[in-house]
Order: sequence, then structure tokens, then C-alpha cells
Amino acid sequence: MDMRRRHVWSLAALAACASYVHADEQRQSVDAALKATVPLVDVRLRYENVDQDGLPEDAEALTLRARLGLETGKAWNTSVLVEGNFMLPLQNDYRADPAVAHNVQYPVVADPENYAINRLQLTNSSLPQTTITLGRQRINLDDQRFVGNVGWRQTEQTYDALRVVNKSLKNLTLDVTWLNQVNRVFGRDSPQGRYSGDSLLANMGYRLPVGLLTGFGYLLSFDPMTAVPAAQDSSATWGLRFNGERALQNSVKLTYAASYAHQRERGANPLSFENDYYLAEFGAAYRQFNVGLGWEILDGDGRKGFATPLATLHKFQGWGDKFLATPVNGIDDRYASAGFVTKSAGPFDSLALLVSHHRFASQRLSQAYGSETDLQAQVKRHRFTGTLKFADYDASGFATDTSKLWLQVEYTR
Repeated sequence: MDMRRRHVWSLAALAACASYVHADEQRQSVDAALKATVPLVDVRLRYENVDQDGLPEDAEALTLRARLGLETGKAWNTSVLVEGNFMLPLQNDYRADPAVAHNVQYPVVADPENYAINRLQLTNSSLPQTTITLGRQRINLDDQRFVGNVGWRQTEQTYDALRVVNKSLKNLTLDVTWLNQVNRVFGRDSPQGRYSGDSLLANMGYRLPVGLLTGFGYLLSFDPMTAVPAAQDSSATWGLRFNGERALQNSVKLTYAASYAHQRERGANPLSFENDYYLAEFGAAYRQFNVGLGWEILDGDGRKGFATPLATLHKFQGWGDKFLATPVNGIDDRYASAGFVTKSAGPFDSLALLVSHHRFASQRLSQAYGSETDLQAQVKRHRFTGTLKFADYDASGFATDTSKLWLQVEYTR
């Protein structure tokens, strides 16, 4: 009996020790994760002026945005990211939301006052070569033509989603996201501030010697009760993209991209349509100088144009943002650009200059829309970036003449 008791007490003691060791390991994991926590700081001060024909007043927007948060190190292969977005208008002579009849004498500057959780996510890497992210997060796929965070605006676009990225096979990346809410740049109080509904984003990229070949399928279903245009943006889009670069002799580098996609209605969309998307781009760089040519076509059938509701639209079809929604007769955008980049310019760590020009027409019926010229100068010093930017849209059958000017300083760490 004494021997049995000794065994029982011995086993209990071993269990207690194991529990203590396990608890100690857990505390060490948590402590290590907390010690590896890094702050997230992105502060941006911007002045934006918009002169738009047909409106009695110019828009004057001086806004301050602070995006503040933290990201922990890993405990049990899991990190936590928390970030808030604080957008304060210092001068608000502008219309912040085209869906709200306020300040209608001014052009739209889509930067409403907003204080909200920007990102709140768990990221786990327990499975080999796999990253799983759950929660409110930033998603940018490829060149952001179909899915992006709209980072130019003071409130970015985020996604309430479960995302899985796997790189188990050599040269192959599988990226699949299920999402049930899109938090748009207009803020949660806007009638078009959120798109809700079950959607699937599937993206597969394979690295070839000459570039990256990507296949994608974006199945969007939005609840028509959650936002003004949501139902008509429900769609199924399938496509391919190829992009790459090649270095030649004499410091010359060529870049190239081509893409095709097919789209039709999905879910609660009351419209019936089938439209195509085409892109061809070519660029060349020599030392600090670069040039580019591009041709992008989004079809329209007279009732609905090819839609990219989750895209970072400001990157495409001119910075004047006259084509945030594709016209019902589609759009044919032909463009050219030239730039200069240097890593040292006086007191600055880098200097970049860019000029681009677009000529717009309808894809269907070949009607002229207008043209736009865009200019940008950007400098960087340590963690600061300064930007001077200008867009001038000359209407010729679509919208109205519009010019925009931006002055911006941003600090990130």
C-alpha cells in the first residue's frame, strides 16, 4: 500500500512539474511575443484642391489622418495586429460622399471624417509554407486592378475576411480569401460605406523564367440592402495576367504586362451582362529615366460596364478619378508616361518625377470621352515622404473639365 501511494504521489508530482513547465513555456512564449511587439505609425497631412466645371465652388480639403496601432511577435506561431484610423478634416469645404446630399456646391473629395478600427487580425503560420489571416485586414492582389486597399484615400479599404496563402510548391503561390464585408473609403456612416455578403477571391501565381503568370477568379455577392450600388456590383470575374521584366545590356530594363478577364452577373444582381477586360503594357528604363505605353479596355454593353468595385481605382485611368465606375458603353484608355528617378537629390534620399497622358473613348460606339494629363514630384527623407501632384481632365463628351492639385507630407514607421 505504501508503495502504491508512493507511485501515486510520484505521478502527481511529475504531472505538477510538467504542468508548471508547460505553463512556464506558455508565459515565455507570450513574453517573447510582447517583447517583439512593434508600433505601427502612418501619419499623413494632405491638402487637396478640386476645380470642376458645373459646380459653383472649388473644393478645399485640408485633412490629417493618423493610422496608429501595434503588431505583436509570434506566440504559438500566431501574431496579433490592432490598428485604428483617425481622419480629421482641418478644412472641410468639400463634398465627402457622393451618396449624401451635403455640401453639394463643392466637388467630391472622398475623405470623410472617420474614427474606426482599420485592422484587427490574427495571423498564424503553423502549417508549413502557409499563412492564415483572420479578421479585418488589408488585401492587395497583383497590381490592385481588381482587389486593393485604395491606399491613396485617407480612409483605406479593408476586408473582414479569412485569407489563406500557401507556397508549398516551388514557384507557385495559392491565395484564397473568403470575405463577408468590405469596409469602403466612405466610412461606416455612409449609405455606401460597407458592402456585405459572402464573396470569394481566388488567385494563383506561377513564377516562370520570363515573368509571373497569374490566374484568378473573383466571385462577388453583395447584399442589396447594405449599400446603394451594392447589388449591381455583384459579379463573377475570371481571368489571366502575365507580367515580367528583362534586363538588357547597357543598363536597359524592359517591363511588360498583359491581362484578360471575362465578367458576368452573379448573386442578387438585377442586371444580365457579359463583358471583357483587356490590358497591354510595355515599359523601358535606362539608368534614371523610364518610359511606358499602355492600352486598357473595359467593355460595356449599353447597360453595364465591366466593374471593378474592389480595385484601387485611383491608380488607373487618370488621377482625376473621372472613371471610378466604368461607363455603360465601356472605356478605351490609351496612355503614355515618362519618369525620372534618382536616389540622391540635395537634402533628399530620393527624388521621383512622373508625367503621364491618357486619351479616353468608349469601347462601344467609339465615342470620344476626353483626355487627361497627370504630373507628380515626390521626395523622400528618412521616414518622411513629400508629394506634389496634379491632374487635369479635358472633357470631350464625358463628364466635365476638372483639375486637381495635391500637397502631401507623410510619416511612416
